[in-house]
Amino acid sequence: MAIEFAPSQRSRLGIEWEVACVDRRSGELSPAAPELLSKVGAADGFPHVTNELLTNTVELVSAPHHRVRHAVDDLTRLVERVGELAEPMGVDLMSSGTHPFSQWFQQQVTPDKPRYETLIDRTRWWGRQMMIWGVHVHVAVEDRRKVLPIIDGLLTYLPHFQALSASSPFWAGENTGYASNRALMFQQLPTAGLPPHFTEWAQYESMVADLQHTGVIEELNELRWDIRPAPKWGTIEVRTFDGIPTTREIGAIAALTQCLVEHFSRLLDAGQDVPVLQPWFVRENKWRTARYGMDAIIIRNAAGDERLVTEDLDALLPTLEPIAEALGCAAELTDLHDIADRGASYQRQLRVAAANNGSLKAVVAALVRELREGRPT
Repeated sequence: MAIEFAPSQRSRLGIEWEVACVDRRSGELSPAAPELLSKVGAADGFPHVTNELLTNTVELVSAPHHRVRHAVDDLTRLVERVGELAEPMGVDLMSSGTHPFSQWFQQQVTPDKPRYETLIDRTRWWGRQMMIWGVHVHVAVEDRRKVLPIIDGLLTYLPHFQALSASSPFWAGENTGYASNRALMFQQLPTAGLPPHFTEWAQYESMVADLQHTGVIEELNELRWDIRPAPKWGTIEVRTFDGIPTTREIGAIAALTQCLVEHFSRLLDAGQDVPVLQPWFVRENKWRTARYGMDAIIIRNAAGDERLVTEDLDALLPTLEPIAEALGCAAELTDLHDIADRGASYQRQLRVAAANNGSLKAVVAALVRELREGRPT
């Protein structure tokens, strides 16, 4: 089967932000999304607010923009609008990879959505466990021939994405010992996790045809890989990120994503090779950063050389600074240093719990405050 890749303007980006609704008094998840969405009104174009798998979640979607700050401005306006509507309902908003203490079996699946009904019917217990939230960043690629090589390059930086955004140390009231428990939860779905390695677009088309023929998927978007082509939009979609609590951090991580895509695109323009890691190294890096987050020692090249992920990030940023200047996201890229200095969200959540005698309600309150203020505290 032929999969067309839509024309798109190089390096333009869009951001999707999954936000959880929580009861203001208890801190528990609240099934408030349907009522909130009815007040917001029907999604018509971009930017917009839409539903997700569970009734405790709204997804905020920016319009496509050339500059990161304009996409973040969209999200800021949307979250302020939803927050104003949620206020009289006694509902607060937060974003993290998981909720610290709510139970999955108490959550409601969004009704009258065949896509969600099919997912739950097929995956059952594991599908019902998907009480998780993430951020997705789309970056446009102007030539389909570049898509798969750029994805290979991005996979070498998957641990950086995961460490910086890790925000799910707790699950159902327990400290899991993982920086990103969400990363390992989500990959239990049969079409989630790391993408297969393809060298040609025809291989991707053949795999999709096989999966549709055997009934594994009906629609292309049911391939829920950590990084995937998004042919409908002419983009690469990076889905590695845990839910990110603040718009400032979203801007920093989106800038890193946009700059890396442009960096690899320039390498291809110059006839150079994009770096590729063996799939088993990519898988190991994913596990290491899910477990250790910003303290992970990652595999950096095909030779198996290793380095602390934060040290590798420090070495990377000077290479990306000229690209960030050209794309207009230099300030956002610099904010990555702030994440390293203050700690990623999982580190801040653990500190809040420790400072409050283990109170996970205090963790929820801190996440709500961070989202409201738009920056880490």
